[in-house]
Amino acid sequence: MTLAFSPAPAARTLAICRAAARFCARRGWAPVTEMPLPNGRRADILALLPDGGFVVVEVKSCARDFLSDGKWPEYRDFCDRLYFAVDLDFPRALIPEEVGLMVADGPDAELVRDAPDHRLAGARRKALLHRYAMTAAGRLAAMQDPAGFSELRAALRVE
Repeated sequence: MTLAFSPAPAARTLAICRAAARFCARRGWAPVTEMPLPNGRRADILALLPDGGFVVVEVKSCARDFLSDGKWPEYRDFCDRLYFAVDLDFPRALIPEEVGLMVADGPDAELVRDAPDHRLAGARRKALLHRYAMTAAGRLAAMQDPAGFSELRAALRVE
């Protein structure tokens, strides 16, 4: 008897997220993972498009993950298009028709259904772009000088 290997949910989520980020990068989108949004939610991926638009990609590793998480409609207020990213084993019939769908297969993902466009208002786009830039630049600075960035963050908390 041979048992099929199924990765743990956290490893599965990470693999899907990486494949979705590669999907974004191949299209010239600039993905930022675990992006905090103004409503207190955190997008799995917020990608800046070449035209200045934004895409949110919500990663789901299994049916239980999807069914227990009803917050995904709240991401719509912070993107021009909303996608789900799942893997080959995910029951795709669960994903609502009003969002885009990409499916991860190993290190890459393919588009199954494009997301409808619902353009952000100009003021919200500007505020989101500022948040995106500050988050991305902060993460880059932390990678380049982890000790210095930690010291700066600690000093800012004291003030």
